[in-house]
Order: sequence, then structure tokens, then C-alpha cells
Amino acid sequence: MVVYLIGAGPGDADLITLKAVKALNKADVVLYDYLANEEILEHAPESAKRIYVGKKAGEHYKTQDEINELIIAQARENENVVRLKGGDPFVFGRGGEEILALMENDIRFEVIPGVTSAIGAPTSLGLPVTHRALATSVTIVTGHEDPTKSEKQVKWDYTADTLIILMGIGNIKENTNEIMKYRAPDTPVCVIESGTLPKERVVFGTLEDISTKEINTPAILIIGEVVNLYKDIYNYN
Repeated sequence: MVVYLIGAGPGDADLITLKAVKALNKADVVLYDYLANEEILEHAPESAKRIYVGKKAGEHYKTQDEINELIIAQARENENVVRLKGGDPFVFGRGGEEILALMENDIRFEVIPGVTSAIGAPTSLGLPVTHRALATSVTIVTGHEDPTKSEKQVKWDYTADTLIILMGIGNIKENTNEIMKYRAPDTPVCVIESGTLPKERVVFGTLEDISTKEINTPAILIIGEVVNLYKDIYNYN
């Protein structure tokens, strides 16, 4: 028996990797997340069991412990189990927690990386998160930490030229206020909603005003001069 932890990519079903498709082709069961495009499930055999274990802000279908237990139970009953996760399993995907659970239960696993939305969404738009003249460093940070932590790890004093925030829309005002302690209020920002999908939408602003814009989830925030570069390239006013 083996469990494949697969990254489903940033949204567009065509952006899943060939190796992931090969694993799905032989799956006996697929456990998939909210952010994993359901079109990807078409790569699994018709006979494969499909189990939704979605986790959405404020609407957790199952707890992480419950998901871990379910993966282990399915692994003991099936030869090939696919755990399909949005983006990349190890970029805020809790893949590390799941492989620890598998290791503790002596269950063999393989991790197949996926394109994280932090890079895939802006790249699909033509927004370069690095640029030799403007941005030689990138930081990817969560905008929503585990509320059970005794102390926050995110300090918002990052010095990277480009800052990319995942899962930060619910706390956008709080987070941008913190970032303005270290960056100018007029620092350019853009939000990419539903990146790589047909309903993709881009919202521009600054650290000072982006929280006043109408924004829908899922979305990522990109902060830095690369935003102005993108606007110049595509003639946004």
C-alpha cells in the first residue's frame, strides 16, 4: 500500500503535473480538498472512491486529525491512495502533518509536488514576482496563523522585495496595518482572485487602501514594486 500526497496546482486543472496524473490513473481512492479542482478527479478510474475532505476558512468539513485518521484507514484498505491537495502539499498545505501521521503508522508514502498559487497565479497573468532590476527576493507568508498558537510567528518585518500572502483575505486590514509598520503606505499591492481559473480577477491598490476594496476568496496578495511593473507592461492605469 502507498499514499500519494499530490499537489493539484493553483486552480486550472491543466496545470497538474504528469507524474500526478500517472498516480491518479491507478488510484483506488482519492481524498481531495476544497481548493483542488474537481476536474482533476477525471484522471482517476471510474471505480475509484472519491472522498471530499475540504477545508475552507470558517467551514471546516473535517478537522486535520480526522483527515489524518481517514487517510490511514483508507491506506490500510487499499493499495493506492491519493491525497489531492490544492497548490503544493508543503506550501501551507499541511502535508508535513499528514506524512508524520503516515510515518507513525508505518505507511509508505510519496509526495508529488504541485504548482503553488503563490507563484502559479501571478505567473499565469504575466506578473513576474522577481525582476533583475526591481526584485531579487521573495517571501511567501501565511495571512492566517493557527489560532491555538501561544505566540504568533509572523512578525511582518520581512525585507524581501516581493511579499506574497496566502490565506490572508479574512485578516487583510490587520495584516496590512502590521506591514505598514515596516513599509510605506503607498507600497503597491494587487490581489489575484481565483488565480488561473475562468473567473480570475485582479484588484489593485496600496497597503493603505487595499483592505477597502471588494475582494472575494480564494485570493492571494502580492506586495512590492513588481505590481507597478506588471501594470506598466499591460498598460493598466
